[in-house]
Amino acid sequence: MKALVYHGPGNKSWEEKPKPTLLFPTDAIVRILKTTICGTDLHIMKGDVPEVTDGRIIGHEGVGIIEETGSAVSNFKPGDNVIISCITSCGKCPNCKKGMYSHCADGGWILGHLIDGTQAEYVRIPHADNSLYHIPEGVDEEALVMLSDILPTGFECGVLNGDVKPGDVVAIVGAGPIGIATLLTAQFYTPAKIIMIDQDDNRLQVTKKFGASHIINSEVENVVEKIMDITGHAGVDVAIEAVGIPETFELCEAIIAPGGHIANIGVHGKSVNLHLENLWSKNITITTRLVDTVTSPMLLKTVESKKLVPASLITHHFKLDEILEAYDTFGNAAKEKALKVILSS
Repeated sequence: MKALVYHGPGNKSWEEKPKPTLLFPTDAIVRILKTTICGTDLHIMKGDVPEVTDGRIIGHEGVGIIEETGSAVSNFKPGDNVIISCITSCGKCPNCKKGMYSHCADGGWILGHLIDGTQAEYVRIPHADNSLYHIPEGVDEEALVMLSDILPTGFECGVLNGDVKPGDVVAIVGAGPIGIATLLTAQFYTPAKIIMIDQDDNRLQVTKKFGASHIINSEVENVVEKIMDITGHAGVDVAIEAVGIPETFELCEAIIAPGGHIANIGVHGKSVNLHLENLWSKNITITTRLVDTVTSPMLLKTVESKKLVPASLITHHFKLDEILEAYDTFGNAAKEKALKVILSS
């Protein structure tokens, strides 16, 4: 089969690899129909995730058709259309029993990280019964690619960890796909204001269509001053970091109100300064999280009922064998006006 293979920072290729086979009775082999590129994949390509080794097939999102199942798989059969979760979970270990699938003793975020991933023609899915979801009839497959990762990530790591409540003022730093997924799902809780912060004017304008009440271009505006103007010098109730660089996390520290929540989503490859000299007395809650995908079934229902329309995040389409071009497009999002790209087999 063909696959996108990582060969160290800045070095990737579309090349021939062996087709995966069943290794355990709980495995399934899925033929990829549609996949996408995540901001985390860009972090990997920069070398921010050193656990990813030379020769790894990248990718952790997608939908496909089951080709083969192990003898212990009971919820799925060959021919089933499925959503692939970015998180693999056995469902039996102590962390899975707590709903913390991201720290499964035999799984977690392993696809495209510690084992071969979904930017390929075929992928092996461990613990298939707990790591796949049936695709309801008549639901747009492209939209469901967003349920692999960005919708549960934005919702769990940003909205739920940030404890967004009715009437809150929420600032989301980063208007990429994860930031916009956070914007969409934050509206479940009717915050009073959602302020989107980015350096890409196109993305900021898109967020206004998706429900942002205010937008701030941090390249040309003083974000802290603008936030204080908007909030009457109070700061925001919830600051959500969706980029993964020191400057954006420190911005969240600067704009948070007393009693507020800072929720980190971004994948950080460098250390961040924690300004406890300013925060120690402010009753601040700071949370981190790797998505657990425990909310994926609920989010699937909202997509099925069209309460959420994640297909609107898709801006570019490519064939799977055009993945190198797709990486160039996604990596130059501002120039290309890209949000999510879909790669189809």
